[in-house]
Order: sequence, then C-alpha cells, then structure tokens
Amino acid sequence: MRAVILEGFGGVENLRYVEDFPEPTIKDDEVLVRVKAVALNHLDIWVRLGALAVKPELPHILGADVSGVVERVGSLVKNIKEGDEVIVAPGLSCGVCYECQSGHDNHCKDYDILGLKTRGGYAEYVKVPARNVLPKPKNLSFEEASSFPLTFLTVWNALVNKAQIKPYHRVLIWGGSSGVGVAGIQVAKLFGAFVIATAGSEEKAKKCRELGADVVINHYEEDVVMRVRELFKEGVDIVMDHVGSATFWKSVECLKKGGRLVFFGTTTGSQANIDIRYVFVREIQLLGVYMGPRADLFKISQLFERGLLKPVVDKVFPLEEAGKAHEYLETSRHFGKVVLRV
Repeated sequence: MRAVILEGFGGVENLRYVEDFPEPTIKDDEVLVRVKAVALNHLDIWVRLGALAVKPELPHILGADVSGVVERVGSLVKNIKEGDEVIVAPGLSCGVCYECQSGHDNHCKDYDILGLKTRGGYAEYVKVPARNVLPKPKNLSFEEASSFPLTFLTVWNALVNKAQIKPYHRVLIWGGSSGVGVAGIQVAKLFGAFVIATAGSEEKAKKCRELGADVVINHYEEDVVMRVRELFKEGVDIVMDHVGSATFWKSVECLKKGGRLVFFGTTTGSQANIDIRYVFVREIQLLGVYMGPRADLFKISQLFERGLLKPVVDKVFPLEEAGKAHEYLETSRHFGKVVLRV
C-alpha cells in the first residue's frame, strides 16, 4: 500500500513516501479503513522529532485523525459494514478495564493515540478496533471530517468536562488560530460564554472574530495579562492553555479567584515556575487534560452534522507531500487544520 513512513527521528527528511508498504492485517474485532484524509497535529511533529518519552518502533506511520471508507471488517464486528463512510476515534484503550468500562477510557493504563505508538493514518489503509469507528458526518467532506476528532475531543474534555463551562463564563483561549484554538472558540461560544482569543496577526484575529471570538488580543503586540485585566478587573473564569512554558504563569495571572486553568500541549516547552501561594490563596484550579472519553466524540460528531460546529481546514496536501505539510505546520502560518489527502 501507499504510505509515508518515519524511518528515523529528527527533521522532515526522515519521512519517506513508499508505494509497497505491507497492508495491515485485521483481527476478528478490528476494522480496516481505506483512508481518504488524515489531519496533522503537533503530536505528529513531536513523534517525528523523537521529543516524547514514548517512542514508536521504526519504521512508523504517523497520523491520528482519520476519515475514510470501511474496506473490511473482522468476523466479530456486527454493526459496521464494508462501504461505510467513517471517522476514527484516535484514542486507543484496552476496552475492558474499570476506566474503560466506566467511560473514562482516556485514563486506561494502556492508553495510546493512533500514530503515537500504534501505526496511524499516513497510509492507504489503517486498522483500528471496531469500537473506534464512528459514522462520518454526512454534511462534511472527508478532508473536513478528518479535521476535528483529536482537537475537538481534547477541547470538549477541557472546557465541558473539566472546566464545567457556563453561559456566564469569560474564557481566554491562547493561540486562537491553531487547531485546538478554533475548537476552543467554537465550543465556548456554543455554551454562550464570552470569549477572548489571542492571535499573532490581524488576518488571524479577523478569522477568530468570524468564528465567534468577542475580543482578540495580538500576543506579539500587547501584554495579554494586562489587556485581560483591563477588560475584566477581577480576571476571567477559565483559561485554556496549550502553549506551555511561555504562557503557563500568564494564564494563572489572568484568572479570577476560583478560576480554572485547563492545560495540555507544550509547544514552547514543558517546564513552568509557579508561586504556590498565589494558587491556593486564590483557590485557582489547575486541571490537566489528555484527550477525552471516546463517547464524547459521538456528541461532537452530531454537533458537526447539525451545523452547530464547523470544520476549519486551512490547506490540503497530497499524501506524498507529508514533509511539506509538516514544514507548513511548523511555520505557524496556518489557521485551523492542515490535512493530507490520501
């Protein structure tokens, strides 16, 4: 099958397009999906660089966010048939432990993400457990459908499950032009919140406002903490931070007493200094987020099908140009998602 394989850790030169990689063999409870589109995430870059503690066996295939058509089903699979148009839930778990059975599969001790350790979707075919296959929203193209699973699932877990967002909340979203940023703006507005987003250019700021952001702060030209405090002297209720070291303490400073910081991702580094006294005196909650329960993806998918959430695809590359797609993502020129068409 056609695939882009990772042969070593480092730059994009370690990604190689091949046309003769072995096709996956499915088990009785698995599904083989013919990939139509696969979206990029920063996770792909971190795995490629070898920057994570967990490293896959090489050669590896990246790609967590997959949409496609069911090619084959295992003998035990009853509710999925060949030809179904589907998306893939990227979180992989054992399916039988207490956490999985209680709806917290992202807490499973064996939890993995497609494309992290398990071979992913930069290929003509990918195999996944049948429980990870969901119907594709009928109103979305394959490219659009691949753009939302990982980002929107993570953001839903952050804002809805962890931060318990309410219509009267004021929410700060760092990096509003990123994949999780556009998800954060939309989910927060879906719940009626007042949304402040940050962006690095007027063009990106305009697009953030078009998505629903009430205020957009240029984080290159303005002091975000000072601007937030000018808007709301007491601070905001929720901050969603996926940037890491550069913004973590600023996020805390933007919060009102009793506010909640939901955080995931470390684009600018994973170390942060905090004043513990400031946190406990103001009763600020620091809430780590790692993906989300698979069941929430059903709700999110239905919201896309009803038009209440919208995919934001910035640019589509052919599979064989995966290296160029990585380079484009790393320049931060994109607004929304970068997708490979297979």
